[in-house]
Amino acid sequence: MNKKKIINDPVYGFITIPTDLIFDLVEHHYFQRLRYIKQLGMTHLVYPGALHTRFHHALGALHLMGLAVETLRSKGVEISAEEEEGVEIAILLHDIGHGPFSHALENTLVKGVSHEMISRLLMDRLNKEFNGQLEMAIAIFNDTYPKHFLHQLVSGQLDIDRMDYLNRDSFFTGVSEGVISFDRILKMLNVRDDHIVVEEKGIYSVEKFLIARRLMYWQVYLHKTVIAAEMLLVKILERSRELALSGADLFATPALAHFLNKSVLKEAFVMDARHLDAFINLDDTDILSAVKVWVNHSDFILSDLCKRFISRNLYRVEITNIPPAIDQTVELKQLVKEKLGLIDEEEAGYYVFTDRIVNDAYKVGDENIRILLKNGEVQDIADASDNSNLISLSKRVIKYVLCVIKGL
Repeated sequence: MNKKKIINDPVYGFITIPTDLIFDLVEHHYFQRLRYIKQLGMTHLVYPGALHTRFHHALGALHLMGLAVETLRSKGVEISAEEEEGVEIAILLHDIGHGPFSHALENTLVKGVSHEMISRLLMDRLNKEFNGQLEMAIAIFNDTYPKHFLHQLVSGQLDIDRMDYLNRDSFFTGVSEGVISFDRILKMLNVRDDHIVVEEKGIYSVEKFLIARRLMYWQVYLHKTVIAAEMLLVKILERSRELALSGADLFATPALAHFLNKSVLKEAFVMDARHLDAFINLDDTDILSAVKVWVNHSDFILSDLCKRFISRNLYRVEITNIPPAIDQTVELKQLVKEKLGLIDEEEAGYYVFTDRIVNDAYKVGDENIRILLKNGEVQDIADASDNSNLISLSKRVIKYVLCVIKGL
């Protein structure tokens, strides 16, 4: 069988599957599941084109990793064929542990378990299934392989993951501020002292990359309507679990029922293989089918939240620089109780609540982006750049969110 398949990607054109092992991993049902998980959660309710999937993203990242390896080799960096396949598998599988609607429901179905942890567990399973052929990929992914720069290509502040998702998300949303010069950045990559560096000629492309990331967070990932939709979905699942744990009869697919009918904690998830078995059968369709059925549930709160979700009648969201006053939320909850006939404070909390959002474009000191100057010296991008905006980009921005049902 010919396994050197060509895939037509709308962002990069034709992508070639480089090895037989990678083809077999793409064909595996763990990876095929990513076709049914949206890359951007509920963002399509704001940007209708944002219907691309984690499957798209993983293949795009695989393609860019091949280009990065080709560039580094051309500059004398030693990367064996085994290491090339290993780093390509690591980036291909880096998001394989994502649950339904990507980040929107992370930590909702399974408390304290990140998608990175689930990715590691699934990679270990695949390694056993493929007779140890993923050992190097797992070592690169976990940063235990001697060549640290390979891990930086998979996970860092200028990694292949970010290059693809910024490029892809801006393409499908139509938000041009997210467009980056990924091809120029890749051509400027090099390695010094086992760290990925960017040659000085590429400094302006890196600056644009960091600014694009900050803008994409405000305009896409943390857009207030996206927050409203994702928070509503979280509240629906919280209510459904509350009802399920109290013995209420709830429609759910077997995979979803597994997590609704019991509280699965981190330790149990890792120790009991049945939890991972259920998780790998979960995707967006499990959640959407349940929400559509719950519209007619006898519980008023669950039914009402689901109706609001289906009809896009989302929360009104206010984003501020300081936390909302406690008196304000208390007053709003009282209004909700009067308007909807709710009984207590906890029930009103499904309709009025606060949260916070964080935007980190560049973290100084956290695997810095290094610039290789023409004189051979290596500097942090914040020091090498003459762009004063980078100083502000390195500051963590925290904003506070107040979610309230419309009409109060």
